[in-house]
Amino acid sequence: MDALISRLFSSEEEELYILDCLAYFMVFMAACTFVTLLFENVPYGRYATSKYGFPVNVRFAWFVQELPAFLLPLCLVVWTSAAKTSLLPNQLIIAMYFCHYVQRSLIYPFLIRGGKPTPFASFALAFVFCIYNGYMQIRYLSHYAHYPADWVTHPCFIAGGMFEYVSGANFLGEITEWAGFALAGHSVHSSAFALFTTVVLASRAVAHHKWYLAKFEDYPKSRKALIPFLL
Repeated sequence: MDALISRLFSSEEEELYILDCLAYFMVFMAACTFVTLLFENVPYGRYATSKYGFPVNVRFAWFVQELPAFLLPLCLVVWTSAAKTSLLPNQLIIAMYFCHYVQRSLIYPFLIRGGKPTPFASFALAFVFCIYNGYMQIRYLSHYAHYPADWVTHPCFIAGGMFEYVSGANFLGEITEWAGFALAGHSVHSSAFALFTTVVLASRAVAHHKWYLAKFEDYPKSRKALIPFLL
């Protein structure tokens, strides 16, 4: 795989420049997505519509669209001269990434019961995004990211029980997860992914909250959508 990468980029400096460009482009796309989601929900799950293409079985869609986010990074770690994977900070941050996508791609799809089919456009865009982000995150972490030796000496942990306060505690958890990933990764690449995730999931949390309030008369009016006591 090193031979393929060497054909694509003339030097490590060029590849790192491309990785930076990919990250900044993701920040730009996060801004565009934020504006779009002010007017329309992400078209999958309960918000799926036929105008975004023919339906794809939801379990198949989740498995296939998320799989590149696991397989491509695995190839980058195993079949390239990933110089930074011998360092503990890099190992831990890469492990954070893989823990998420092992569950998301290899476990979660087979736990789905029922569920609306996914429109093809959403499925295809998610597939492309997982390739894009999987390469950007793990190539940077495995080959370029450098952290001081004491980077992992002050870990922090977060407690649960947030569903009493917000409707989208699961979304808040994932936003927090990737915010922590971005802080640990300390790069524009991980920060871009965290920002993009926040934009999409915050919109979905607000949409779910409105749906619950409209659907259930006894739904707690004091409960917020995403951020306790605020939003």
